[in-house]
Amino acid sequence: MPFGRRRNKIDRSLRERGVPPEPQHRERPVAETSGPYDAADAPADGVTRVDLGSILLPAAAGMELRVDVNAQQKVVGASLRHGDSLLQVSAFAAPRADGIWDDVRADLARSAKGQGGALTEVEGPFGPELTGHVVATVNPVAGEAASPQAVRRATRFLGVDGPRWFLRGMISGAAAEDPAAAGPLEKAFRDIVVVRGSDPLPVREQLPMTLPPQAAEQIARQQQAAGRTPPPAG
Repeated sequence: MPFGRRRNKIDRSLRERGVPPEPQHRERPVAETSGPYDAADAPADGVTRVDLGSILLPAAAGMELRVDVNAQQKVVGASLRHGDSLLQVSAFAAPRADGIWDDVRADLARSAKGQGGALTEVEGPFGPELTGHVVATVNPVAGEAASPQAVRRATRFLGVDGPRWFLRGMISGAAAEDPAAAGPLEKAFRDIVVVRGSDPLPVREQLPMTLPPQAAEQIARQQQAAGRTPPPAG
């Protein structure tokens, strides 16, 4: 069962009328959307996906995959770069019978405004989304004496509520303003498969991500060569 535009529009209209939304597991018409997918409904579409634990991220030609890890080699984020545009994705735990995208949108818009940016809600290919500018702090290049600078960046926030999960995407660069440039990244977002798992997690907690086995092995070899004890492969 794909999750996307039609469900988001229905849930929002219900909330605006004060009617509790229906459980997310109810069957929805699928004519208007095809993904992102829950693991239980992932299609056999021939798309090659990189296994990052809670997210199966499509590996498309012409896109560069980046996985961010912390000092403990724990994966804290993933992104796809296409040209000068970037799609950053994260998956979070959500309630069983209701979504959190409405609340997350409000929080993102409020946070952007507080930092000098501005985000406006519009209807996009996945339902309601936010578009506009955020203010980011850019640190100087190592060795330069300059101070950090605040930079305004064009940004889009996409969101899809699934069964007990919420998937957020942030598009920056040319694709945040140019629909033609956004096409490949929107398709990549649509092809994502979310693996929620059965562990109980607090609402809005990021779903755990892991390195692909080959990447974990490569990092382990690098650490062994440097004389450090490698962490267990994720």
